[in-house]
Amino acid sequence: MLTLPVTRLEIASIRQRLLTIDLDGQTFDYLAGQAALMGPHGQPTRRPYSIACSPERSKEMGAIQFLIALDGGGDLDWATPGALVDVDGPTGSFTLPTAIEAAWVLFVAGGTGIAPVRAMLDHTLRRHPLQRVSLLYSTRRSDEFAFLDELRAHEREGRLEFHQTVTRDEDESWEGKRGRIGRDHFEAVLHDPASTLCFLCGPPALVVDSVATLRLLGVAEDAIRTEEWIRSTSR
Repeated sequence: MLTLPVTRLEIASIRQRLLTIDLDGQTFDYLAGQAALMGPHGQPTRRPYSIACSPERSKEMGAIQFLIALDGGGDLDWATPGALVDVDGPTGSFTLPTAIEAAWVLFVAGGTGIAPVRAMLDHTLRRHPLQRVSLLYSTRRSDEFAFLDELRAHEREGRLEFHQTVTRDEDESWEGKRGRIGRDHFEAVLHDPASTLCFLCGPPALVVDSVATLRLLGVAEDAIRTEEWIRSTSR
């Protein structure tokens, strides 16, 4: 276990905060997509959070990041610059293969499920720059998307095919897709189902329904990797 200082707490979206923790010169080796147990220093209970930055970005920053939902279990009064947190891990098998043989990699994220997906996406773009990559990202409202500037920059550079959908937003200014991720969304993003490697992270219903739809559309079962999160315990 490491005891490390908080660097900053930033607004990631209206419902999420990005917590950056200084590694303080110490080493924390992990794979993109993994999680860590984290909480205020000295408290007996630490909760699992997916690490929201790739190992490459972590080494550049000398820090690790976590995306925290404001309704996910208490306030963040403890997360002030300089405050100490305990970090243990890493943990989890929701990770990328060393070699990617599929023509496409599809990431699917719901809500705070974007945290490990962001880490995996950044790792993929750095280590496999010629890989064709797409992202299907769902939130309840359009102001709940995190990392939009970063994702849109990848899209402008032609490195990412980016699709968004909102499930409860009635704001007429939203011009993107609406509704829970389903067959129509996947038909728009699946270009070669037989050669697509999929990574899904989000609420259990999204993950279960998406797996079923992907299989119906021709994606092999062993090409679908999943991680579910439960708001009360995992993010």
